[in-house]
Amino acid sequence: MLTHERLEVAGTYLDLKVAAGGRSAAGRTLILVHGLPRAAGMGRHAAGLLPELAEHLAAESGWRVATGTLSGVGGSTGTFSATRWRRDLGRVIDWADDGDARISLAGFGFGGALALAVAAGDERVRGAATFAAPAHLEAWCGSAESLHRRTIDAGVVSTTEDLPAADELLADVLAVAPLEAVTRIPPRRLLIGHGTDDVEVPVQDARDLVDAADGRAELRLIQGAGHQLRADPRMVATLLGWLDRHR
Repeated sequence: MLTHERLEVAGTYLDLKVAAGGRSAAGRTLILVHGLPRAAGMGRHAAGLLPELAEHLAAESGWRVATGTLSGVGGSTGTFSATRWRRDLGRVIDWADDGDARISLAGFGFGGALALAVAAGDERVRGAATFAAPAHLEAWCGSAESLHRRTIDAGVVSTTEDLPAADELLADVLAVAPLEAVTRIPPRRLLIGHGTDDVEVPVQDARDLVDAADGRAELRLIQGAGHQLRADPRMVATLLGWLDRHR
């Protein structure tokens, strides 16, 4: 069963859904991080499958599992920028931190890159898992103008006045710098998952992240899988196994 929280961050509100864990993993919290929608009109649905995934993971692992929508997505207010999303995820970690919590992040797509960046700078995060995360954001973003246009079309903008200008938006996204961030996570636990048939983010990006971490990460390639891994049962099994070894 999911409960609903509403968190305030600098005048915006984030929707957070929480699946309670069990006694077997008391004190452990997993935060699921959605990606940045790239298709027109998908801003309201970018995290659509994650509440169901949170319930399943909590039931199977015993962990408390939280999933929210960051600024401009779903029922959360505000407008996307990488800086805002990092701030938002930090606020969710604040919510999860009771002084003795063991917090881990699992991010999908750009949410995986974001999870690496936040984990790199926050020692409260004990582990990070990514699925289909881009390592090379320059290639993933494309030009400043195309990124700006796709962000508006995706519907993660409350008003265009709140959206940074194209060059500023691109620079802000590139500053997430997953290949640099991943170097600062070990010896904390790190899992890099990717579908071998991902046409949006090449599977080589996963290998490059592991190489950047000096091999101190688990690499799990899901044969025949594409970019959308949130509902893939093999991804779920991979994440559950990682959580079980993360006790």
